[in-house]
Amino acid sequence: MEPTQSALIVPIPEAEPAVAGLRDRLDAAAAWGIPAHITVLYPFLPPAQLTPSVLAALRLVAAGVPRFFLTLDRVAWFTDRVLWLAPDPAEPFRELTHRIATRFPQAPPYEGVFDEVVPHLTVGHDHPKPELDAAAEQVRAHLPIRARVTALRLVAGVPQPGDSWHTLTDFPLG
Repeated sequence: MEPTQSALIVPIPEAEPAVAGLRDRLDAAAAWGIPAHITVLYPFLPPAQLTPSVLAALRLVAAGVPRFFLTLDRVAWFTDRVLWLAPDPAEPFRELTHRIATRFPQAPPYEGVFDEVVPHLTVGHDHPKPELDAAAEQVRAHLPIRARVTALRLVAGVPQPGDSWHTLTDFPLG
C-alpha cells in the first residue's frame, strides 16, 4: 500500500528491551511498524511532497542541533489515557520540533491540536487504566534508560496495522 503520511522521529533502540512487548499490546504505532521513539513532528508532509529540497532543508535543520545523550527516568501520563516516558533533556526535541515547524508551517505538530508539544516516548494509550497502570509498573523496573541521540529519522506509511511504515532516510544531528 502506498504511504499516505510521513513523520519525523528519533528512534530510541535502547528502550526496546523495556517497552517492545508493552508497545506491541498497547501502542497502535508499534503495529504500524514504528519502533520505540520520540516524535519530533507528526504528521509531516504527505509523501508526494518529500522533494529533494525538503530533504535538504531537513538535513540542514538536523545538522544545526548537536548530538546529545538522554535519560528516560520517569513514567508520566497525559490524563489517564496515555502512558509515556519522559526524556531528560527534553529541550533538544523541542528545538528540533520548533525549527522544523518554523521551516514548514504547513505541517504543524499534531495538526496544531495541542498548544504545547511535550517530548515523550509512548508506551501505551487508549486501554483500560488498570492495564496501563500495570504497564507503568513493569516499565518502571527498567528505568533509567540511557541513550545517545545522533539522528532524526523520516518515516512514511499508512496509519493502520501491518508494518506499513518504513524509514525513508536519517538526518545526522550536528
